Amino acid sequence: MSHVVDVPPSLLIPRIAQELRGRPNCTPPAWAAFAKTGVHKQRAPVATDWWYTRSASVLRKVALSGPVGASRLATAYGGRKDRGSAPYHFRPGSESVSREILQQLEGAGLVRRDKKLGRRVSAEGQKLLDKLARELLQGLAAQRPELAKYL
Repeated sequence: MSHVVDVPPSLLIPRIAQELRGRPNCTPPAWAAFAKTGVHKQRAPVATDWWYTRSASVLRKVALSGPVGASRLATAYGGRKDRGSAPYHFRPGSESVSREILQQLEGAGLVRRDKKLGRRVSAEGQKLLDKLARELLQGLAAQRPELAKYL
């Protein structure tokens, strides 16, 4: 039973990011320090650990709505581009960042490739997500007993 949906993303994503920091396959590339995450952004991310947070978010998105590809993820991480006096228009995020993260998660064994469909979460990735979600739910249930029904 998947508990990933029951845990708020604001609690789950930092915990997944912490877990990904310990994996050798999930390290930011050299260009990640100065790359923008999309044409709708003015500057590169300021947070030093943004790569791990985005990787955790991508893993969660793949688990919830897989199979997905880099293009669909880029659309999910897009935003409104400021075009000066012209109206705002939606622009997708960086496909390069999405593709690189998917490749790293695949190399770590957390995501697997489906033929012509995109990538799905692997059994190991689902096990990791369920374990972390269960830990967070147990901590929340200790504070709020009405959440025990989700365990």
